[in-house]
Amino acid sequence: MNFDFSENYMLENERVLLRPLTFQDKKHLLPFSIHEPELWQYSLVSGSGEENLKRYIDLALSKRAEKDSYPFIVFDKKTNQYAGSTRFYDIQPQHNTLQLGYTWYGKQFQGTGLNKHCKFLLLQFAFETIGVARVEFRADNNNQKSIAAMKSIGCTVEGVLRSNCDGLNGRRDSIVLSILKTEWETTVKENLKVKLI
Repeated sequence: MNFDFSENYMLENERVLLRPLTFQDKKHLLPFSIHEPELWQYSLVSGSGEENLKRYIDLALSKRAEKDSYPFIVFDKKTNQYAGSTRFYDIQPQHNTLQLGYTWYGKQFQGTGLNKHCKFLLLQFAFETIGVARVEFRADNNNQKSIAAMKSIGCTVEGVLRSNCDGLNGRRDSIVLSILKTEWETTVKENLKVKLI
């Protein structure tokens, strides 16, 4: 794995721009935090309300400094607006793996195809630029919308970790999904490319 945490990676296509999250981005994300607090219903870390959003960003940036995570802010070029955030996390060079998650978008950007563009860029970067062998995804097992989105980009369900962590509403079961490098190369990339709208 060839990943440099000090590098400012910019991922972009005709629809979306992903750039490294900074603390100054709080102003771009604050409207979601104030007006759409339900976006974090299934999250492990809440960003609802100004103080929670500040902590959310602080934690994301400290995890980057610790070389565990690499958070992005998402800019929708179609509407010329900031749409949400996503990140690589649990980055493990020794195992050549990482997780992709902490993904959320404002309501007006959900179901617009934006997520598939983001995932395509992130997966392409993970497998083709930094050369990971596996990308893992996790979600609250009750979050059917998120699970459906992950399946639609080509993730394989591996199983459910029962009561494996504390969520915002008590213990949660986490579903685990993944995409392997060989799957990206043989089927997932082309299947996902066809779905980009």
